[in-house]
Amino acid sequence: MTRHRTDRILTTMGITLWERRAEPSPCGFQEATSGWQRLMHDVAQCTRCPLHKGRTQTVFGVGPQGAAWCFVGEAPGAEEDRQGQPFVGRAGGLLGAMLRALSLSREEVFIANVLKCRPPANRDPEPLEVESCLPFLSEQLAYVGPRVIVALGRFAAQSLLATDEPLSRLRGRVHDYHGMPLVVTYHPAYLLRRPADKAAAWADLKRAREALAS
Repeated sequence: MTRHRTDRILTTMGITLWERRAEPSPCGFQEATSGWQRLMHDVAQCTRCPLHKGRTQTVFGVGPQGAAWCFVGEAPGAEEDRQGQPFVGRAGGLLGAMLRALSLSREEVFIANVLKCRPPANRDPEPLEVESCLPFLSEQLAYVGPRVIVALGRFAAQSLLATDEPLSRLRGRVHDYHGMPLVVTYHPAYLLRRPADKAAAWADLKRAREALAS
């Protein structure tokens, strides 16, 4: 994503732009890189909510800047907390299968969570935790600038869209997230419990693919 568009998206999100510490290169790559590194450092050092007290490490997210696809879940689990990577357990295996169905690999998409720290016993995220972490995710999405975002599950969808509408009403259509198309589907962990809904999830993924192509 160009520096100009990143700045515009961050501004519309109400996020203060970082202080410039060096002269920009002609293409803006130096500032974009230093901004991303600063964001990674801020996440790693975050103490905005009590979750930092029980974490092994933060889970920033994985994938290239400039990825066309971005997948967003709700929070790290126990294995993610240990490894520092999102979606590495059984749900991660199913997400990998979903990506392969789209002819994608984990290496070419950006994957992150709303929360960067694991909630105790994998409980649902609390409002203060979402409020504390969401600006980090917003910056990530502004830097990556995906051509389509897939929100995995109710918490990710409600957090990104700032709504309390149920998942059933958020699915089935393309939403706008600061100029980027966003499609809502089931979380892979839910699909492991309710495999009958995998067909509906596939329909959601095809809708996201169509949004990317349009």
